[in-house]
Amino acid sequence: MSTGLIIALIVIVAVVVVVAAVLALRARRSAGGGGSLKRRFGPEYDRTVARHDGDERAAARELAERVKRHGSLEKRPLSSAERERYESRWAAAQERFVDSPREAVAEADRLLSEVAAARGFPEGDRYETQLEALSVHHAHHVHGYRRVHLAAHTSGDTTQGRTGTGDANGVGPGTGTEDLREAVIEARALFEDLVTPDRRDARADRDASAGSAGRAHRDGSARRDGRDGAAADGRHRSHLPWAPARRHAKGS
Repeated sequence: MSTGLIIALIVIVAVVVVVAAVLALRARRSAGGGGSLKRRFGPEYDRTVARHDGDERAAARELAERVKRHGSLEKRPLSSAERERYESRWAAAQERFVDSPREAVAEADRLLSEVAAARGFPEGDRYETQLEALSVHHAHHVHGYRRVHLAAHTSGDTTQGRTGTGDANGVGPGTGTEDLREAVIEARALFEDLVTPDRRDARADRDASAGSAGRAHRDGSARRDGRDGAAADGRHRSHLPWAPARRHAKGS
């Protein structure tokens, strides 16, 4: 075998090895990306795959686009007063469920929409966009919002415990009271995620407290200044005993 032929074979083998390595690296990156999305989105990943009829690549593309659109969103802080107000409303909705399950579900839907908007997510009148953004940051609990929203916008009979006629999301025409209860329970997990304080909330509370203390100090100073001014004015008047006498004389 000639030297030239040997060199040509070595070059061919080297090219094949390089191509195989590149393809293997791409495959690992692709698999890693899908695995990363699956870890990030959890059950939402599986639901997206199912919606794409099992096409994991199509599901991964959709979820990657969600991350691209909403991944940089930073949650706004909630003050303690806001958090307590939302929690009180949620507790009231749960109590109302016994007598008016659909009204309670509608209130839960409104509350999630309002809290999400207060946290900096898209407004509730853009439900699909809001849900999409929530799925990026609260993927493991966002389905509760989907269920309760569908239930709130679906009319049906709640006289039975469970009808078995709901859709894949657990709600649908004729949804039973038990289905509605489960939707509210699942939605509560997202609600608690949204109202649970974090470091930003604690910082906002400290800033609010400092602002209140500053206002109280300024108000106190203003009141003291007012009292001091009144006292000074009284002392000034006491040094002018003729003023009342002069007014009295003029009026007589």
